[in-house]
Amino acid sequence: MTPLFADYAAFVALADDLAAQLGGLACDLVAGIDALGFILGTALAMRLGTGFLAIRKEGKLPVAADAQSFVDYTGLTKTLELRRGVLRAGTRVLLVDEWIETGAQMWAASALIERQGGIVAGVATINLDDNERTSALCSRYPCFSVWRDQQP
Repeated sequence: MTPLFADYAAFVALADDLAAQLGGLACDLVAGIDALGFILGTALAMRLGTGFLAIRKEGKLPVAADAQSFVDYTGLTKTLELRRGVLRAGTRVLLVDEWIETGAQMWAASALIERQGGIVAGVATINLDDNERTSALCSRYPCFSVWRDQQP
């Protein structure tokens, strides 16, 4: 993904294409998942006219944080964190990551948002792999992607 982000014209086209899909989506904040979700999420927040919220990897926040563990696509257990008290009840949040393989990281991020009283307004990504777990994610939340990988 980083070569895509480094190419100004390609990055602008990507952000514009994804933002165009979000036309009627009501959201108060865009939350990006550490680390490449920060880049794409910030671009979308600017296009949507919202603030940006960082969902960090474990141990990166210098303040009290809520944590949610998950097993990623490699089979490793990892943890995401969100600063405590950062959301007001009812805040509508668009969750962004660059690639969704199994949805495990996005499920963890959504749990953090909802635990603080936020509402997941939708999920945005460059690529969304098509599998049972991501299908469940798309059944629960509106999902937006530039393309989807079809699994055999």
